[in-house]
Amino acid sequence: MSAKTTEKTKASQPSKADKAESAFHDDAKLGKAYDSDLLRKLWPFVRPYRGVFALSLVLMPLTSELLVAQPRIMRDAIDQGVMGRDSAALTRASLMLGLLLIIEFSVRFVQMYAMQWVGQRTMADLREHGYRFLLRQRLAFFDRQPVGRLVTRVTNDVDALGELFASGAVTALGDVITLTRIVIAMLILSPKLSLFAFVAVPPLALLVNRFRKKAREAFRSIRSTTSRMNTFLGEQVSGIAVVQAFGQQARCQSEFDEINVRYREANYLSIRYDAMLYAVVEMFGAVCTATLLFVGARAAGMRTDAVTIGTLVAFVQYISRFFEPLRDLSSKYTILQSSMAGAERIFQLLGEEERDAEVIEGVATPTVQTEARIAFRDVSFSYGKGKDVLRDVSFDIKPGETVALVGATGAGKTTVLSLLQRLYEVTDGAIYLNGRDVRTIDRKTLREQLGVVPQDAQLFAGTVASNIALGELSPDLARVEVCVKDVGLDRVLARKDAGIHTTIDDRGSNFSAGERQLVALARALYCAPGVLLLDEATSSIDSETESVVQAAIQRALEGRTAMVIAHRLSTVRSADRVLVFHKGRLAEAGTHAELLAMDGIFARLHRLQFEHADEATVTLAAQVEPASTPQVQL
Repeated sequence: MSAKTTEKTKASQPSKADKAESAFHDDAKLGKAYDSDLLRKLWPFVRPYRGVFALSLVLMPLTSELLVAQPRIMRDAIDQGVMGRDSAALTRASLMLGLLLIIEFSVRFVQMYAMQWVGQRTMADLREHGYRFLLRQRLAFFDRQPVGRLVTRVTNDVDALGELFASGAVTALGDVITLTRIVIAMLILSPKLSLFAFVAVPPLALLVNRFRKKAREAFRSIRSTTSRMNTFLGEQVSGIAVVQAFGQQARCQSEFDEINVRYREANYLSIRYDAMLYAVVEMFGAVCTATLLFVGARAAGMRTDAVTIGTLVAFVQYISRFFEPLRDLSSKYTILQSSMAGAERIFQLLGEEERDAEVIEGVATPTVQTEARIAFRDVSFSYGKGKDVLRDVSFDIKPGETVALVGATGAGKTTVLSLLQRLYEVTDGAIYLNGRDVRTIDRKTLREQLGVVPQDAQLFAGTVASNIALGELSPDLARVEVCVKDVGLDRVLARKDAGIHTTIDDRGSNFSAGERQLVALARALYCAPGVLLLDEATSSIDSETESVVQAAIQRALEGRTAMVIAHRLSTVRSADRVLVFHKGRLAEAGTHAELLAMDGIFARLHRLQFEHADEATVTLAAQVEPASTPQVQL
C-alpha cells in the first residue's frame, strides 16, 4: 500500500450490501424535489436556444387546431355529402381533409425536430458543464466521490434528462392545449354527449395522481442503482488483477448479482406503474366510447335533431382524440419522472461546489522562476474529521536546495507535496513560495512553477509526445526529444516503430511501470519548472535504469529547488538536507551525516531498514548474482 493512500483518513467500508447504497452515494440525502425548481435550474442551458424553442412551442397550438378541425370536416362530409347525397360537398370535404393532414404532418415534423434539436444542444452543453465542473473541483472532492457515481451523473443522468426533449415530454404542454380545444369543440357539438366523456376525468385524475409519487420513487431508485452498478463495475474491472490474485471472483460475482437484482426490480416497478397508467387510460377511453355509441345511436335512431350520424362520428373521433393526449400524458409522465430523477442527481452534484485552489487575495503575476524559496509555517492538516496528518510543521528550503523527505509510511511526506501544490488546503498555518502565501497565487501560475513526478505515473491516451508536452495542443518536438534523451527514454522508444509518436493505450497499458515513470520524468523536465517535486519517482525502476534516471534527475536539479520523497539510499545521501517526519510532525532535520550522528529517528530507520536490507540483499545475491543497490523505503 502506498504512503499516499495510508496518509488519508479512511472512510468506513461497507460490510453489508444493504449499507452499500449510502456508502457509494449520497442519494439518501435527496429530499422531495419540486419539478418547477429543477426546470428553473435547467433553463440557463436552454436559454441560448430559446428562439428555436419558442418556435416549437408556438407550433403546438397550430398542431392542435389542425387536429381538432378534422372531425368537424368528417361531420359535414357525412351529414351533407353522404346523408344529403351532395357529391360536391363530399368532394370538398375530402380535399380539405387531405390538405389538413398534409399541413398537420408538416407542422408536427418541424415542431418535433425543433424541440429535439434544442434538446440535443442543451444536453451537450449540460454534459460539457458537468465535465468542466469536475475539472475545477479540488482533490478532496474526488476522495469522497466514487468514480462510477461521477461518470453516471455526467452520462446516464444527463441522457435521462434529455428524454424530456427526445421523447416529447416537453410537448405535454401541446397535449394540454389539444385537450382544451377538444373539450371546447365537444361542448359546441353536443353538451349532453360531452358529459359522458367528462364524467371519466375525475376518477382518472385520482388514479394518475396516486401513481405519480410511486413512479417518481421507482425512477429515482433506477438512477441510484445504475450509479452504484457503474461504480462497482469500474472498481472491479480496474482492480481485476487483485481480484484474480486473491481469488475473489465468486464474492464479486455475488455482490454484482445483488446489485443487478436490485436494478432489475427497480425497472420492474417502473414498468408496472407505466403499464397500469396506460391500461387505466385505455380502459376509461373504451368505456366512454361504448357509452357514447350506445347513447348516441339511440338518439340518432329516434331521429332527433340533437344528434346526427355525422355528429356521432365526430364525437367518436373526439373521444379518441380526447383520451389519446391523456394516454400520451401518462406515458410522458413516466418519462418526466425519470428525467426529474436524473435532474435531481445532476443538480445535486453541481451543488457540491469545492473549487480547486481559489485565490484568496489577488492574483500573482504569471512568471516562472528557475529558483524558488519555500517556507512552511506551523502547517497542520487533516483529510477529514479524523486526527491531523500534519501538525505544526515548519521548515525552510533555500533556492536551489535539494531536500529529501523521509519517514515511515503514513508520516505525512506525500501530504507535504500535495499542500504545496494546493491539491488540498492547509487546516492551520501557511505555506510560502518566494515569500508569498500560495493561497494568494493563481493556481495555474503556481503549478507552472512546480514540476511533479508522482509515485504512480498516469499516462493518457495519445502519443508519447502528447503525454510529455501535456497541456499543449502543438508540442515542441525538439524539446520533447531533448527530454526523452535526458531521462534515457530514447533507449525504450528505439525499440518501438514510431519513436516519440508511439501511441499510448488506455492508462499506458502498452508501457511497463518503469517506462511509464520515465515518461513522467520527461514530462516534468519539459515544463522547465522552478521547483521539482519527486514522490518516490524511481520506485518502479530497476537498478540499471535507475542509474540513467538518477543522472538525468541530477542534471534537472541543477539550479532548481527540489523536494524529493526518498526511499533509496543514494537519493538521501545526495540531498543537501533531509527532513524526517514521524507521526505527522517534523522530527529531525539535517544532512545525512548529521542525522546519523544524532542517533535519533533517522539513525534508527537507517539501522533497521538499510542495514538489514543490505544484509538480506547480500545473502540472497551471494546465491544468485552480484549484489545490487538495495531498494528500501525510509
